[in-house]
Amino acid sequence: MLSRIASALVPALGRLTVTSETAGPIAPGSIVAANHSSLADPAVVLAALHRLGTEPVVMATAGLWRTPVLGNVLRAGGHIPVHRGTARAATALDAAATALAAGRVVLIYGEGGLPKRRDSRDTQPAAFRTGLARLAAAGAAPVVPLGQCGARRLTSGNAAKQLAGLATAPLRRPALHVHLGAPLHLEGDITEATAAAHRAVTAAWRTAEQRLHGAPHPAGAARPA
Repeated sequence: MLSRIASALVPALGRLTVTSETAGPIAPGSIVAANHSSLADPAVVLAALHRLGTEPVVMATAGLWRTPVLGNVLRAGGHIPVHRGTARAATALDAAATALAAGRVVLIYGEGGLPKRRDSRDTQPAAFRTGLARLAAAGAAPVVPLGQCGARRLTSGNAAKQLAGLATAPLRRPALHVHLGAPLHLEGDITEATAAAHRAVTAAWRTAEQRLHGAPHPAGAARPA
């Protein structure tokens, strides 16, 4: 349900294009690792993945489950709350491992949070936490790096600016781009695997940035909204 809502909503807010280095839906039991830059980018990412035939289980901050309506949608979809900074944080990885074993695709944000900047610029992903590498190692799951660019043009800044950004987006219709890199298997210890995942997502983000600004790139064909 969440993916379908995002797929209907995002084209009304901006002009989304998607590229992928592999054809078809993402393989069952894969982890999608995405960069996180804006409150709006989960919707952008879900809309892009839906276009590619994938409806993932999302790992997201547990506070969203307390939001009216959205909390019910998250629970109904089997999405995974992450209780950051608490003793319950590790249970999210257990739930994600169970979803992967059942053939679901899991969407995780390796940075573990949003940047503190308030401007609308896109910058490369911040350093990753180790949860992604530990999840991949637990079941030898392939990791699909995903880079998104443009979501900060929908929402960024303080609360008032974010609301204003959403309100004016249907008129502005900013360009948004999502790029999926080739799947990889993380190797080495957790530190090495975390660094490898960060490099792959950063490369996907750079491709998305190039696509957004019209620079040619050989990977994948754009799929406009």
